[in-house]
Amino acid sequence: MESFSLILAIVVVTALAFDFTNGFHDTANAMATTISTGALKPKVAVAMSAVLNLVGAFLSVEVANTISKGLVDETGIRPEVIFAALVGAILWNLLTWLVGLPSSSSHALMGGLIGAAIASAGVGAVHGDVLVTKVLLPAIAAPLVAGIAAMLGARLTYRLGRKADGKAAAKGYRTGQIASAGLVSLAHGTNDAQKTMGIITLALVAGGSLAPDSDPPMWVILSAGIAIALGTYLGGWRIIRTMGKGLTDLQPQQGFAAQTSAATVILASSHLGFSLSTTHSVSGAVMGAGLGRKGGVVRWSTATRMFVAWGLTLPAAALVAAIAEWVCGLGDWGTALVAVFLVASSAAIWKLSRREVVDHTNVIDADESEQSGVVTQAMAAVTPPPAGVTGEPAAAVAASASESKAPSATTTV
Repeated sequence: MESFSLILAIVVVTALAFDFTNGFHDTANAMATTISTGALKPKVAVAMSAVLNLVGAFLSVEVANTISKGLVDETGIRPEVIFAALVGAILWNLLTWLVGLPSSSSHALMGGLIGAAIASAGVGAVHGDVLVTKVLLPAIAAPLVAGIAAMLGARLTYRLGRKADGKAAAKGYRTGQIASAGLVSLAHGTNDAQKTMGIITLALVAGGSLAPDSDPPMWVILSAGIAIALGTYLGGWRIIRTMGKGLTDLQPQQGFAAQTSAATVILASSHLGFSLSTTHSVSGAVMGAGLGRKGGVVRWSTATRMFVAWGLTLPAAALVAAIAEWVCGLGDWGTALVAVFLVASSAAIWKLSRREVVDHTNVIDADESEQSGVVTQAMAAVTPPPAGVTGEPAAAVAASASESKAPSATTTV
């Protein structure tokens, strides 16, 4: 075996950086509904999720083996190809985080890997059968299965609890949400942390530091688990806002049904080695749970934006990765140029995010402000002005007040 080269070290560091972005990008999958229903305080929720993501990373290596041994031909892959793949995945993660869209980190990684592999060795470097059976089909099936299960589960919980005391039932389901959110976090660590393990293992094989068909070494498992846990702890508050309040309004019964359904789907897919998107599963479950309550609605404008992001993830990450691979192919200076571009682009995206800060203190404020404005306007419209007071009708005054509050109600995330 060859020594651990500089380019290999760069790839490993970049892979862990991707794992970090995966953590804060996907925190919403486990904790958005728990936070939105008040079952857990925001900081407590992300801390709990971080710990369970770390534990989940040690439970299996099946998905890691799908990435490292199945998706692309590992014999024709150079470390620079994997570096280019990670560049595409990281930039897509950061862009979708900036606009608050829950897209798939898994598909960003696989899209980047596919684009870089094709740019380097041609279409034959990608195993199409694995791509279809273990990536594309689960991407379609997971949100449908999780959504239907969550909708039926929510309806069942309401039917079984229709005679129960409302406050007691809500408290019980909030407790259940904490348990189910922990299960989703554990499942996320089991599935998503393994993708980084797989990509690092593939890089080690490509660089000659590991024999072909090897399982991830323990140091790879540990470092990937720590990176995703640290990213999770930061919160990813922009996407939590979208998942918790942007798609639908959930009650504790619905949150419990959504998280339990999603966790079941994710854990089953991890056991089978499917490189499943936890984002697709949880988003489908949230929408299904939203439709599971009588009178419940799904905000299809937000859902449509999310679906568009899902469709663009693979090709967008693949295109960026293919360009990065072409530049890396120009020599060491090309690889250095791509690295500088990645750092500069990431810094620029972070700076843009500071214009409108979203954190644990205001993650659900925008929605609450909007609801408050609507309620105030409705009350004013049916309340006559006090006797002896002249001026604009109450409804007009309320409308004016609502307009003055509009910026806080339409916070861009």
